[in-house]
Amino acid sequence: MTRGPWWDIFKDEELAALEAKVEVSNENVKAAAAAFDQARALVAQARAGFWPTLSASVGAERGAAGGGQLRITGPAASSGSGTQTTVSAGVSGNWTLDIWGQIRRTVESNRASAQASAAALAAATLSAQGELAIDYFALRAQDQLQRILDDIVEAEQQSLKITESRYRFGVAAKADVVNAQTQLLNSQAQQINAKIQRGILEHAIAVLIGQQPASFSLAPAALRLDVPTVPAGVPSTLLERRPDVAEAERKMAAANAQIGVAKTAYFPTLSLSGSDQYTNSTFSHLISVPNRVWSLGPQLAETLFDGGLRRAQVAQARAAYDANVAAYRQTVLASFQQVEDEIVTLHVLEQQSVVEEAAVAAAREAEKLTLNQYKAGTVPYSSVITAQTTRLNSEETALSVFSNRLQASVTLIEALGGGWKEADLPP
Repeated sequence: MTRGPWWDIFKDEELAALEAKVEVSNENVKAAAAAFDQARALVAQARAGFWPTLSASVGAERGAAGGGQLRITGPAASSGSGTQTTVSAGVSGNWTLDIWGQIRRTVESNRASAQASAAALAAATLSAQGELAIDYFALRAQDQLQRILDDIVEAEQQSLKITESRYRFGVAAKADVVNAQTQLLNSQAQQINAKIQRGILEHAIAVLIGQQPASFSLAPAALRLDVPTVPAGVPSTLLERRPDVAEAERKMAAANAQIGVAKTAYFPTLSLSGSDQYTNSTFSHLISVPNRVWSLGPQLAETLFDGGLRRAQVAQARAAYDANVAAYRQTVLASFQQVEDEIVTLHVLEQQSVVEEAAVAAAREAEKLTLNQYKAGTVPYSSVITAQTTRLNSEETALSVFSNRLQASVTLIEALGGGWKEADLPP
């Protein structure tokens, strides 16, 4: 079932442009598509069993008997010669009648397996799209972190200038200047180090869209300010659209059909065969009634004793079906768990985000007040360092929480099978 561009809920044109490249350029998706094509070819192979097999042959042979005499009867015989040339041409056919449904059940099994491969293709596509969205928002979070660090470095540069000025006028100790320099250098080191993770995320996005990492880049951009939420009352029936659930169900159907295939071995096989062949010593006048040999008739074959082979094969097919049933049920349970996990995660992170934003506002105010107190000479410079460190930690924590909310939102959409439409929601 098509799900449409579920990433449109984030209203990010650059993300949409990247997502559009996944289906056509991602190598894992291409491999899954090739596996699906292979599965469809197997269905065509199985369907070929419904029809008779016809073949034609033409050939020539030359041979001799060891005693110099070649005893040959029929139109190809040649007297007075130790060697003989035989030419032949003919057609033959064979048709195994599907009385007990062996071919039908094989086609049924292969068709279900092809549908499972289609679901695997959809799962690979959805997984790549989800991973791309997560990496994209993580990269934008790194851009935001870079802005925070730039702001921190700028503020600490101003603090260093204030400290140096106070030191020149003799109202601050040399230790304050050294501490301010140390604090600034540490922040600048973080500022430089943040580029590593951004580069790694950029390279990961390049691979997901099938491009060389060295030739791909994304310009820095602002991080979105809101997190899309899932509407209340999203029905659990949406889980039926999950590709992994569909894949597990189709594998179960394929295994069920294999039980029928195994059972047909208990019944005899009926086939019709026939041939029409012409044989002569030369090609001239080969196609003539005296040179013709033909046959036509049915054949019924049944295995009388196999030492329990068929019974064991049926038991194996039943056990494989039971295993697929259990795997299907486990996949459904895991899908419910994933949805519930992400709903809880989003709910808790939303509450935490409110607290963290308040903590950031308080930390910025404390930094401002502490710096003013230091200018007035009422607190040591260590208090300024503590306030600046607290602000940086608060900013980073708030950013991490917001980034986790975006990633959890993507994961929840992926857990629901890739988005929804208004028609899918209850009134």
